[in-house]
Amino acid sequence: MARVLVDQGGVFAHGLTYSGHLVAAAVAIANLKALRDEGVVTRVKGDIGPYLHQCLREVFGNHPLVGDIQGVGMVAALQLAEDKTSRKRFANENDIAWRCRTIGFEEGVILRSALGRMIMAPALVASREEVDERVGKTLKAVDRTAQEYGVL
Repeated sequence: MARVLVDQGGVFAHGLTYSGHLVAAAVAIANLKALRDEGVVTRVKGDIGPYLHQCLREVFGNHPLVGDIQGVGMVAALQLAEDKTSRKRFANENDIAWRCRTIGFEEGVILRSALGRMIMAPALVASREEVDERVGKTLKAVDRTAQEYGVL
């Protein structure tokens, strides 16, 4: 059966190393219990998640390169825009976002770029101080990108 699949269909992907692995399943269950027992989800929903989004709105709400701030909980994105008022996106938005991501790495913050957005997902257990640090480093990356592209 595998030979037919390989010969006629390419790669025979039958599962991953940790698919159904007992240790991986035990770790997943322990992780879910820790999230519940330590109140991580409740803290993200009621405190640190709203704090992250408040900081992003305060810091980037009037930034000329940011057209929109999106997200919920500990996932957020800054939509880069050529024109802040109309939220018109850059024709080469992926190039600009990739450059901002690269500058972010230089500034010491991990950002992901996708469809002209700078995406961040701090750890669920991040402190307010760590959120402040992340937002500050992200601002440096966005400012440097804006300067390179003549927006700031």
